[in-house]
Amino acid sequence: MQLGQFTLTTISGGRFLIDGGTMFGVVPRLLWERKFTPDEQNNIAQATNCVLVQTGERNILIDTGYGSKLTEKQRQIFGSEEGDPLVVSLGEAGLSIDDIDTVILSHLHFDHAGGATRIDDDGELLPTFPNAEYVAQKVEWEVATSNVPELKGAYPLDNLLPLEAAGQLRLVDGDVELLPGMRAIITGGHTVGHMAVVIESDDETAVYMGDICPSTRHLRTLWCMAYDVDLLQSRRSKPKLLGQIADNGWLALFDHDPDHVAARIERAERIEFDVVDAVDAL
Repeated sequence: MQLGQFTLTTISGGRFLIDGGTMFGVVPRLLWERKFTPDEQNNIAQATNCVLVQTGERNILIDTGYGSKLTEKQRQIFGSEEGDPLVVSLGEAGLSIDDIDTVILSHLHFDHAGGATRIDDDGELLPTFPNAEYVAQKVEWEVATSNVPELKGAYPLDNLLPLEAAGQLRLVDGDVELLPGMRAIITGGHTVGHMAVVIESDDETAVYMGDICPSTRHLRTLWCMAYDVDLLQSRRSKPKLLGQIADNGWLALFDHDPDHVAARIERAERIEFDVVDAVDAL
């Protein structure tokens, strides 16, 4: 996808399966299964549509999928891909791990930050991208590394601490410019420090929404994830952000949608927002 002077490419961080109910929270299965058909175990297919932004000067990666460090048991639970799907997908785009200059993490859950680190042939845990600066929100980092027992499953420290130890971590605070042509919007809701990433070039704009609106099936205000730590905030932030995207004709980028990586949306009286034109997943 071309966005002004920038080139946007979907980089798969791996596909997986997840219980459909967790993706739609309080929405009854009778409703959400019309949008996502579950399997016999109530699982639905999910993607991790990471975004490569090439500006001509930088190769920037937004989010990293679940990575290559999952145990065999975890892979069976999630039906995840073997190996390192992020690195494989990056190679298919003509780049290696050495070519990435910046990694922006919308938030630090395992399916967004897991690919930020890897285990090398000597068994050492290290950043996946040796030449990259990793960017995350300060409050998100503080929560993720707080060692609060109930958050261990959401924030495995093997995904995070090697970034700091290697001196490759930059923490930002709030709605700030991340890089020229890229800025953060704090949405909260899904996590305390969850941010959407706005990409702007030559009066064209795209917004990577992370998990505040993970797919085209989540455009309604009340259709939120069970994982959201502040459901009320999600219900406030999502329609506000979607309204900006629709009213300004921006491109919406969806991380977990297995069928559509991006779409133009418009306001719709009965269903709040609707897809006008979608970019299909490869």
